[in-house]
Amino acid sequence: MMQIDTSAAAFMAGIVTSIHCVGMCGPLSCSWAISPKSGDFMRNTACYHGGRLVAYGIVGGIAGAIGTMPLSFFQHGAGIVLPWLLVLAFAIVGVGLDAYLPKPKFLSGGLRRIQTAAFKLKGSLRASILGLATPLLPCGPLYMMFALAMANGSPAKGAEFAMSFGLGTLPLLFLAQTQLHWLGGRLQPSTMRKVQRSLALVTAVILAWRLRGTLDFGSDAVPSCCHAGL
Repeated sequence: MMQIDTSAAAFMAGIVTSIHCVGMCGPLSCSWAISPKSGDFMRNTACYHGGRLVAYGIVGGIAGAIGTMPLSFFQHGAGIVLPWLLVLAFAIVGVGLDAYLPKPKFLSGGLRRIQTAAFKLKGSLRASILGLATPLLPCGPLYMMFALAMANGSPAKGAEFAMSFGLGTLPLLFLAQTQLHWLGGRLQPSTMRKVQRSLALVTAVILAWRLRGTLDFGSDAVPSCCHAGL
């Protein structure tokens, strides 16, 4: 991973995606929570996001294991393939094509059953179960990041990549869980979508610029961007 810090890029992808999450999944991620004024709120919030990050790590690890064999056919493996796939992912979000990404419908039925069972429970257990069920959400960008985890070349790196993405989504989702009504009254969905696309396009351009040296396949020199992080 010399060309770019892909975990940091995944974290940035989480930040970009979380703008979409607040508008699309914010009410769902808040539905389990009791009043923020309650003393149990922070504990339940920690359980929800802890469960979510664990689930992301498990799915990312499985994806990384699946992608190990295909990457063995590339000379430079994930070190070259994954960063450019991240550029493509940011570009897809930037031009609004993420709305057309496939969303496996068969997962929705399982998610509804888990939600129904979880809402019969109380407190931290309910929050943890709903967090663990997050990978079943019908979210195109989320599935795209899980697919990119396959390009990490190992279960450990796939898990790290997916969890870095999850950590990037945490700040804005936490804000939505505590200030959903405030956000809804000040940030319209169209405004949030424009901000998301702008951030995604800027990030795609920056990553592509930092990776430009990797396109010089005829040179044995190490590109200058290899000496710096994201």
